[in-house]
Amino acid sequence: MFAIAAAAVFGFALLLDLLDTKLGAPDLFNWNTLVLIGLLLLALHLAGFPRRGGGRWNRGRRTGRG
Repeated sequence: MFAIAAAAVFGFALLLDLLDTKLGAPDLFNWNTLVLIGLLLLALHLAGFPRRGGGRWNRGRRTGRG
């Protein structure tokens, strides 16, 4: 989920950069800020946040025959 949000933020930042547009407050919210938000979302995705299942990696027994 965070990876999809990061991709959307990166795409929006790329459009802003390519079109050379300015948003309302240039010092507060520019394409550099969007890139940092995208990196934060990507880091959260790679860290596995939020973890579900109480931190157990293997919830059940493996029954496959190999």
